Amino acid sequence: MARGADKQERSGGVASTMLSRLVVTAERRDGLTIGEALDAMGESGFGFVMLVLALPALIPVPGPFGLVFGSALAIVALQFAVGIRSLWLPFFLRSRRLPASVFQLLERHARPLVRRTEQAIQPGRFKALTGRALPCCLGLPVFALAVAIALPIPFGNLIPVIAICVMAIGLIEKDGLVVLLGMLLTVAALAVTAALLRGAASLVANL
Repeated sequence: MARGADKQERSGGVASTMLSRLVVTAERRDGLTIGEALDAMGESGFGFVMLVLALPALIPVPGPFGLVFGSALAIVALQFAVGIRSLWLPFFLRSRRLPASVFQLLERHARPLVRRTEQAIQPGRFKALTGRALPCCLGLPVFALAVAIALPIPFGNLIPVIAICVMAIGLIEKDGLVVLLGMLLTVAALAVTAALLRGAASLVANL
């Protein structure tokens, strides 16, 4: 009965469903490496790759999740920026293994953000912003957001993760207006990151 309720709770839009499938795969295999998680997505596209590599930074547990997944996302984003879709990662990132509990936490903490974004989805809006060439155009902005996620700035990764999540769901669900909203959030996220870096630099200079 509990398993049925859990399955029902996990149901939702395309992004929610794909995240749930990834969690189920991690549970069956007793954990996944980052490479295995990417492989499990198959040909899901840049949107879901963005989502899976950005969301772990939201997990409130000790560990360099922002650094590891931000670095992985930065590498993948650069590949998409130049039109490479093979998703190559260095061995030390690709082979990093995460227990199933981390994927469960990922879904639990990401669910509110993903569900709220999915509620605004209307597939087919601004089709030009969901075309096949768009991942190449988004590569460099996502790279900049990934670097912001990887930086050790307290609470500095929240807005970049939200921006990536919104863009990713817009791509997955083919809603260009949501992608555009994610782009606007990207500008805000990078501005906040720059302000935090300036503040940190000033603080260090005054010590």
